[in-house]
Amino acid sequence: MKKQLFALLFALLPLTAMAAPLPPQPFSMTPDINDEASLQRGMQLYVNYCMGCHSLEHQRFARAATDLGMPQDLVEENLIFSSELAFNDQMHIAMQPGDSESWFGVTPPDLTLFNRIKGADYIYSYLLGFYRDPSQPLGVNNIVLEASAMPNVLEPLQGVQEMVCSESDRPLPGAELDPLTGKYQSCEVLQITSPGSMEPAEFEEAMYDLTNFLVYVGEPSKLQAQALAPKVLLFIFIFGVIGYLLKREYWRDIH
Repeated sequence: MKKQLFALLFALLPLTAMAAPLPPQPFSMTPDINDEASLQRGMQLYVNYCMGCHSLEHQRFARAATDLGMPQDLVEENLIFSSELAFNDQMHIAMQPGDSESWFGVTPPDLTLFNRIKGADYIYSYLLGFYRDPSQPLGVNNIVLEASAMPNVLEPLQGVQEMVCSESDRPLPGAELDPLTGKYQSCEVLQITSPGSMEPAEFEEAMYDLTNFLVYVGEPSKLQAQALAPKVLLFIFIFGVIGYLLKREYWRDIH
């Protein structure tokens, strides 16, 4: 028996060694897929700002409309921009993988299951973490994913965000020594230097809605499961009472 346990442990060791730690996530959020208004706003943001490059191939417009309480005519008029897509179609994009790879250097991933892989905090931090970086090909970088190939399509809403650096004589955590000045330089603070169409709090709320929508897309059946759970528990309780009373009746004359 001990040999079998040791063999199982050794078999699991490569899996733990291969698991790479996620990048730092400076922002956090608590998803609420029961907030219908938030999910509706998130879907609107996704279609308008993300769906040009990122598909949701495992999600249909009709499914989202039903779950989020949106009429079909409203979805077709405001959220389906391509004449080649219908209400019951999957949320595909027109961009071809070969074209996107030549433009951005990598094919933008499908985001249907992205939340289940990375988590809500990662997505939320990524959306809030873009900043100007002239050294990058697209002129922007991201605090979560260094040298990200994605352009900051949300900059008109957020405004121009830049990394603010500070100097210190002491070796603070994360600071690097500048050999020219002999001081430690730390660049960890993001600051809006040119405002966009949204206030910072308003933009953070919008990114919450967008992340919340991606959380829902990763497991849309969860809404139905949550709605069904109280009924199932009630059935189990009633069945348990009936089963107990039936058991007492069967065993009444048995001593």
